[in-house]
Amino acid sequence: MSDTILRYVAADPYWQPSPENATKAVSLLETIVPGADEVISSFEDEVRFYDPGENWSGVKCSACGTDAEEWWGEAMETASADGFKDLSTVAPCCGATVSLNDLRYIWPAAFGRFALGAHNPGIGDTTGEQDRKMAECLGTPLRKIWGHV
Repeated sequence: MSDTILRYVAADPYWQPSPENATKAVSLLETIVPGADEVISSFEDEVRFYDPGENWSGVKCSACGTDAEEWWGEAMETASADGFKDLSTVAPCCGATVSLNDLRYIWPAAFGRFALGAHNPGIGDTTGEQDRKMAECLGTPLRKIWGHV
């Protein structure tokens, strides 16, 4: 059996909310996905990569739109070695300096030190209004990631 995970990650990968705002966001997400197996918030000491799991469909350069899979893995290894403190890299396809966080992930992915997650949320998708309310609750722009594991 496979599982689905809905995650909200701050657009700023280094940002974290107050514990109080995280608790409020968990409560709000529980109202959006009342049938979820679990809704949690997670704080990380270092930036981590939140990927879509089995939904992975590739990545493109944010500067020129070229397929970035060929060089993305090496750029990830380099950034990971330093705990993802610096997400910038030079894209070999066009020579532009890009952020790994801003590459065009076909199925959304993001870097962050905080995530709000719902395990098996039991819905097809959230609405734009629900996404906006989540961002307002946390006080920062968010990226939504649907993972399949």
